[in-house]
Amino acid sequence: MSASLADVSVEASGCTRCPLAGSRTQVVFGMGDPHADLMFIGEGPGAEEDRQGLPFVGRSGQLLDRLMLEEMGMRRGENVYIANCVKCRPPANRDPKPDEITACRPWLETQLDLIDPRVIVTLGNFASKLLLGTNTGITQLRGRTYPWQGRVLVPTLHPAAVLRGGGGPMAQVRADLVRAKLALAQPVTSANR
Repeated sequence: MSASLADVSVEASGCTRCPLAGSRTQVVFGMGDPHADLMFIGEGPGAEEDRQGLPFVGRSGQLLDRLMLEEMGMRRGENVYIANCVKCRPPANRDPKPDEITACRPWLETQLDLIDPRVIVTLGNFASKLLLGTNTGITQLRGRTYPWQGRVLVPTLHPAAVLRGGGGPMAQVRADLVRAKLALAQPVTSANR
């Protein structure tokens, strides 16, 4: 019998695969529709996410929710799933270390397998580099779609970068979300699935 997303979430809640387990309040596994066509993948939980146990609930998440609604006509949880590369908050919101990303990668891969989204939007450098297997930065990766394991991957800036960067980054993320919406509108065929 195969595990459900809920079963895997319970298993992940006790994870001790890396040192982040020692400083977290709780594992932030992910949230949303377990059969979503669209999945957002960010870097890792921040302080508010660690406190609530949910991804993207702070200022960045509020911006993501607004842009998702304005550019895609979609709401969190409605055919959308949101997760991060690492499931525990790095101390002081530092970048996740390579060994932490490696330790957490099986959780993300299991989420991708179980949810089986048609379109993935990676938010920022870490998620984009991890899934695309590249060292190229997000500013060069964004602005186009990539075929990825029978799916469409759309890299974009992290909402935190938009909060810091103003109008230019905001316009770029809006354009990338429109790309994701157009990818979702494409019919599913054996060639693209």
